[in-house]
Amino acid sequence: MTVIPSSQIADLSGPIQIVSSIAPFGQGRRAWLVDIWGVMHNGVRPFATAVAACQTFRRQGGIVVLLSNSPRTGEGVIAQLRQVGVPDDAYDGAVTSGDATRVLIRQVSDRPIFHLGPERDRPSFKGIDVVFADAETADTIVCTGLFDDRTETADNYNTLLKGFAARGVEMICANPDITVERDGKIIFCAGALAERYEALGGVARLAGKPHAPIYDMAFERLADIAGAPVKRADVLAIGDGVKTDIAGALAADLDAVYIASAVGLGLGGALDPAALNALFPDPTARPIAAMTELAW
Repeated sequence: MTVIPSSQIADLSGPIQIVSSIAPFGQGRRAWLVDIWGVMHNGVRPFATAVAACQTFRRQGGIVVLLSNSPRTGEGVIAQLRQVGVPDDAYDGAVTSGDATRVLIRQVSDRPIFHLGPERDRPSFKGIDVVFADAETADTIVCTGLFDDRTETADNYNTLLKGFAARGVEMICANPDITVERDGKIIFCAGALAERYEALGGVARLAGKPHAPIYDMAFERLADIAGAPVKRADVLAIGDGVKTDIAGALAADLDAVYIASAVGLGLGGALDPAALNALFPDPTARPIAAMTELAW
């Protein structure tokens, strides 16, 4: 496959192109790294145009690895994708913040751990010999999310987090996302608690986007699928998170396409040049294009 250099299709120092088709930017690549929530589905149903775009790219010989800040493992995310209705032939594999976080959990598995998050995330610890403890005796927090993200925000956790910060308890955050959109409603993620914890003086470690460990894992997965290392110039990152998907891709020396969602624009927000300038004020740190939805 012949790669189209980004310099030929976008002036990164100029206005961000708003386009309706990913084809001119993505069809010459060897692989895509595609965010899941907000790009492939909204937590309830799949986005048909995104599914079709990934299927088309794969039929042309491309590799699609889904790259998610989910606290679940890649295996768990694939199970969730099937429940939501995203077909298996839309991707080749999945790498998650949960996968990267398990490396950090193993480093502290000999310490008493407080799991801050819903019971559904307990599979994140599967196969790791962990000793769970209550908030008063734990010396490490593993935060996978809010206990009830349907009704709570970070404000509900001030007292708990202040207590941890006063004792100098380290937090491992399994999902750096601050918020996601679930079927038209904004809900808070583990990243919101990590952000609040750091504001209170606590220390949080994160392995998901925009941090390097998850990208290293993604390129290992790409090499396994392709049968050889894949050059970064041959990869396009696609996502809706300004400070996670796009910032992480740029830090990893990847071209990126921004997919507009309520996470960045707000519910009902419009994708236009003014909105993009507000989201990406630094002309040297911009995606090569923006779209209202991933579509071929």
